[in-house]
Amino acid sequence: MSHTLVTGAAGFIGYHVARLLLERGDQVVGLDNLNDYYDPELKKARIAQLDGMPGWNFERLDLADSEGMARLFETHAFDRVIHLAAQAGVRYSIENPLAYGASNLVGFLNILEGCRHHEVQHLTYASTSSVYGANEVLPYSVSHNVDHPVSLYAATKKANELMAHSYSHLYGLPTTGLRFFTVYGPWGRPDMAYFKFTEAILAGRPIDVYNHGRMRRDFTYVGDIAEGVVRASDLVAKPDPEWTGEAPDPSTSYAPFRVYNIGNNESVELLRFIEVLEAALGKKAELNMLPMQSGDVPATAADIEALARDTGFRPHTPIEEGLARFVDWYREFYGV
Repeated sequence: MSHTLVTGAAGFIGYHVARLLLERGDQVVGLDNLNDYYDPELKKARIAQLDGMPGWNFERLDLADSEGMARLFETHAFDRVIHLAAQAGVRYSIENPLAYGASNLVGFLNILEGCRHHEVQHLTYASTSSVYGANEVLPYSVSHNVDHPVSLYAATKKANELMAHSYSHLYGLPTTGLRFFTVYGPWGRPDMAYFKFTEAILAGRPIDVYNHGRMRRDFTYVGDIAEGVVRASDLVAKPDPEWTGEAPDPSTSYAPFRVYNIGNNESVELLRFIEVLEAALGKKAELNMLPMQSGDVPATAADIEALARDTGFRPHTPIEEGLARFVDWYREFYGV
């Protein structure tokens, strides 16, 4: 049994990770500021699902509150930290860049400082497939260069990886970054495409389909993702004895530092994803075909061999099953 801090616990992935930890008997402190980037009532409903579970405590706190974060680490003796809180969204980073500096940069620094000063055994944190940016080589490999992000959101996540490495080097703090691909499933985020599609299709409204439906994404079911996050947290990062500065692998280090892709290892075209969603809903969509948006990339695909080798992680939920579960949850939660 470990004592784990899960930040972003009222969020989509954070809720599922916290629940999985609690179900196996861990003590979990969940942190979230319950901001209004999307409906706070959905976030509160997720937390309500966890309230009353043995070992659960919730703290409402903003990551950027340095004094509050320092008190949090002083109050609790965390063995591990799973940092999933962030200002998410590629397109929103164009509209509101300052929110990304506060949450993703200042907030992450507060997490690193808390871990450093209180001897946390392992920090596992969320990165993103968006860091691959202008890279067109698929599948994306953690050994690829990621120096050309195409959104501020991606740039802040690349910065998180660099900041984590500096703390692994300076203070011996074991850190593991997880580059998430497109996650979907029950209790999902309303700002994500599949959630918007479902709402619009059921209401009889057309859906906006970018890049004329030719986008390809590595869609990964949230239950598989939660399992992978917990497996990664359990595997404390260690120095790589084969790492060399003459041929540096960006995914490992002489310091206790690791970066992994976490995805489904299969890229699906958006039009196919919509077909499966239509079948789950029992209703056809009206498609409004549009060009690709600024900050987007045409395709993502994850090479997850490193994570599979080191942790045994293998996603096993096909989109037909995952989307059916999402639709069942959506109908129940919203009474549709």
